[in-house]
Amino acid sequence: MTALTEQVVDPVPPPPPDSRAPRRGVELALLLGAVLIAVLGHLHVGLSGTGRMPGSAARYAAGLVAAALVAHVAVRLRAPYADPLVLPIAVLLNGLGLVLIQRLDLTTPEQLTAGDQLRWSAFGVALFVFVLAGFRDHRLLQRYAYLSVAAALVLMLVPVFFPAVNGAHIWIRFAGLSFQPGEFAKILLAVFFAAYLAANRTALALTGRRLFWRVRLLPGRVLGPILAIWLLSVGVLVLERDLGTSLLFFGLFVIMLFTATGRIGWIAVGLLLAALGAYAVGTFEPHVHSRVEDWLNPFASIGRGEGPGQLAQSLFAFGAGGLLGAGLGHGQSFLIGFAAKSDFVLATAGEELGLVGVSAILLLYGLLVDRGFRAGLALRDPFGRLLATGLASIIALQVFVIAGGVTGLIPLTGMAMPFLAQGGSSVVTNWIIVALLVRLSDSAHRPRPAGGEAA
Repeated sequence: MTALTEQVVDPVPPPPPDSRAPRRGVELALLLGAVLIAVLGHLHVGLSGTGRMPGSAARYAAGLVAAALVAHVAVRLRAPYADPLVLPIAVLLNGLGLVLIQRLDLTTPEQLTAGDQLRWSAFGVALFVFVLAGFRDHRLLQRYAYLSVAAALVLMLVPVFFPAVNGAHIWIRFAGLSFQPGEFAKILLAVFFAAYLAANRTALALTGRRLFWRVRLLPGRVLGPILAIWLLSVGVLVLERDLGTSLLFFGLFVIMLFTATGRIGWIAVGLLLAALGAYAVGTFEPHVHSRVEDWLNPFASIGRGEGPGQLAQSLFAFGAGGLLGAGLGHGQSFLIGFAAKSDFVLATAGEELGLVGVSAILLLYGLLVDRGFRAGLALRDPFGRLLATGLASIIALQVFVIAGGVTGLIPLTGMAMPFLAQGGSSVVTNWIIVALLVRLSDSAHRPRPAGGEAA
């Protein structure tokens, strides 16, 4: 088998990136603006809900400012050439998520989660700093490809032995704590896919027997290992009834395979397999079949006299929001139920911030994904390009699956909106993804010594 550390010379290297270091002052100014928006949102929610200034305003503002400044100093010292937009976007999305969760806490005083989310966010920022300090060169991750995939499979398999939560075996609960191992597994699988495809991309692109159009039947020795890992990962997730993460892994596999080979036929094959798999699972798996039925007729429960279900309540929330929204603290999205702070938090934004607010949030996600893809295009090493593409694709796929589910575009899958939704595992994982994107961006824009590669 070809070694994962094998380097293949590109026939047409990309143009060298701009060697000028992005101004960290721009990043600092954007960070202060992001923190200001989040703090003002926190104050507005408190005033709207109780008519007085929230007592936690000072602690909230101090914590958010401290986290943003610590992250900024880490970037300034350890990744001075990184894209100045990535960190402010992450801070703004995380801050908006805290505001929306705090707003929903006002209607569920017996289940307060904003404080826990703030602590998990602080832990995520700490891991952000740790990743930047511990990995000066992203290519070090390439050495641990098989260790990464082994750890990912273990993380995905362990929840099978714990009780199901809301019909899915995706949680580990121990000593009063709970987390989703699959959130961390997606990063490890992205590392493995990037390492394996980087080492074998020439064979994937040029060898094999042509079947039709631009699709080739690849040799088993090349495609077999990565296909087996992917099938095993998806099989475990199907066993756990975690169809959202299964869809994410499938999309990640197809996107990275297309990026490595440049053959658009893999996209067509991926869409066909996804359609067949979705039909089979939606038909024969009762838990998924019920979600498909709700998606096809979200108002059926109202006709039966059972009241609106979660999807119907979500659609009502978006409809009530209109163009500008009802205003923070003035919506009724808490009626969605237990998943209002997690799966359906975007519905709260839709009702209280309106189409304008939701569009702004989706544009922030789009800009974050764009900066990840730009970093991948500017990198010279194949592993870095594929890893940046994979990490940015994880965010893009999550946003599409979640936003599509809560708006009725596709069936619900039960995932967490990056940074916005309540969930410690999710917010910590997304901060690790942002740290890796910052590291990759720094490597892409760092000046190269004359006649040599980038450090």
